[in-house]
Amino acid sequence: MKSLEGRDAMSEKVFLAGATGAVGTALVPLLIEAGCTVYGSTRRKDRADALEARGVHPVVVDVFDAAALRAALARIAPWGVIHQLTDLPKDLDPARMAQALVLNARVRAEGTRNLVAAAQAVGASRLVVQSIAWVYAPGPRPFTETQPLDTQAEGARRVTVGGVAALERCVMAAQDMISTVLRYGQLYGPNTSTDTPKGPSPLHVEAAARAALLALQHSTGGIFNIAEDGAEVSSEKAKRALGWRADARLQQGATP
Repeated sequence: MKSLEGRDAMSEKVFLAGATGAVGTALVPLLIEAGCTVYGSTRRKDRADALEARGVHPVVVDVFDAAALRAALARIAPWGVIHQLTDLPKDLDPARMAQALVLNARVRAEGTRNLVAAAQAVGASRLVVQSIAWVYAPGPRPFTETQPLDTQAEGARRVTVGGVAALERCVMAAQDMISTVLRYGQLYGPNTSTDTPKGPSPLHVEAAARAALLALQHSTGGIFNIAEDGAEVSSEKAKRALGWRADARLQQGATP
């Protein structure tokens, strides 16, 4: 198994797509603490200085520009690629959510396809991708990773599930990389829409970031639920295989 452990970790370059988002912001210090050289993407040039101030090499690129994305990764030649991209309005503004669901589904489908293709083209060894844990088809709870997604859903939910399904198919079909999908619960905490747990499968954003680091370090590939203990989803697989804990926070050090 390829791992940061037992290697010259400072030589490992990681491309973090979505470095200015909620999970990306929490993940940056964990990656740096683990010894990675972090290249973080943003679509906005005005965010580059802020990334640099946090120890990140900023990469201004749009995930929908496949040629530019591939060229950027070719320059970097990353060992690992982490996908934490979303396209959601601030505080999940209800007035904008209908359009946001469509935009976010495009990120998951087309954006993921471009990122995976670029990662494969440059010979990346590891791929870690954000998904969600609330799109399972009706069935026995708590949901486990072997249960099907709700691909027969209708309306707005169908848009969301379609994007998630396209993302996961693309990631799991990737060749010559250890590919991992993290199905996050409903995020709360710094830079999210709420400071307190919300939804049937809540997840603190810093615990989500910790899961991404652990997947980069330890995963042998596959799909993992990442959420706090509850009746909705089971995260036992992640606890067992990744050593993840739902109470993980930034101040706990590089490994829980």
